[in-house]
Amino acid sequence: MQGPALRAIAPTPHVTLQDGGRRGWRRFGLAGAGAMDRMALALANSLVGNRASEAALEFAYAGGEWAVDAASCRIAVAGAGFVTTIDGVAVPPLTSAILRGGQRLRIGGSPQRVWGYLAVAGGFAIPPEFGSRSTHVRTRIGGLRGRTIQAGAILPLVAYRANDEPERAMSMPHEEEGPCRIVLGPQDDFFGADSISLLLNSEYQITWQQDRMAYRLDGPNLRHCRGYNIISDGVMPGCIQVPGTGTPILLMRDAGTVGGYPKIATVIEPDLGRVAQMRPGSVVQFQAVSVAEAHAIRRRYLARLQLIADETGPLPSALT
Repeated sequence: MQGPALRAIAPTPHVTLQDGGRRGWRRFGLAGAGAMDRMALALANSLVGNRASEAALEFAYAGGEWAVDAASCRIAVAGAGFVTTIDGVAVPPLTSAILRGGQRLRIGGSPQRVWGYLAVAGGFAIPPEFGSRSTHVRTRIGGLRGRTIQAGAILPLVAYRANDEPERAMSMPHEEEGPCRIVLGPQDDFFGADSISLLLNSEYQITWQQDRMAYRLDGPNLRHCRGYNIISDGVMPGCIQVPGTGTPILLMRDAGTVGGYPKIATVIEPDLGRVAQMRPGSVVQFQAVSVAEAHAIRRRYLARLQLIADETGPLPSALT
């Protein structure tokens, strides 16, 4: 007999299960994967009472249609501006809601963001692989057999029925503005001062060549002064590689573990999710910070993630 589950009726093409990511395995050639926007993941999970890094469904541009094969399920959608309805009735932004057996959840598009998250109270009853439920499609590891979620897919749930408790809501958190902060290197010495200046004083545009592995940027070409091939060494999400074309490539959560192009800089972790949410055509500028500054910013970012649960309150009575 099948247990409680979330059923994919008409999911969009790029839905995967993602959590806080796989840690400690990059030295073995295994990418970390994980949510493209960890702040949005934490918001969705907080609204349903999960820990911030619990696995949720990540979707791009829109989430599609879903149903629950259980008595009921508490759900929440985060990511800013995704139009969400249950049987045609709108669910207010950044609130939790009950999806009952037989009802249909629809998650439409957002004019503002790329990545959204659907969290369920209690989480998904899917075993972790290498310490994480995150899906890495290229290696077929994690999530639901390492693949994107297709129509008809059944995702087992931990809980058969939603707890009898008030729904939760939160206001839209303050969003960082201004340039995307980077730490120069580790191969910035492969570029002349003119290229470093171009990177820091020019506008780059997010192109349609984007996925969970990398975003290609369009803007002034960066010229190498020591060639563009290096002995392959470690890469990580946030690295800005510059191939022979001079066009920067920003590595994202599904990036491999090694690469052979010089890395002019690395986007700091708190800003990587912000860039990930930029739609094609958006403009990004870069600002260099020191390693010490990057660590201080990251500490504030992690503290902010911890505070999210404290700022999630009961749904105002006017909306219940």
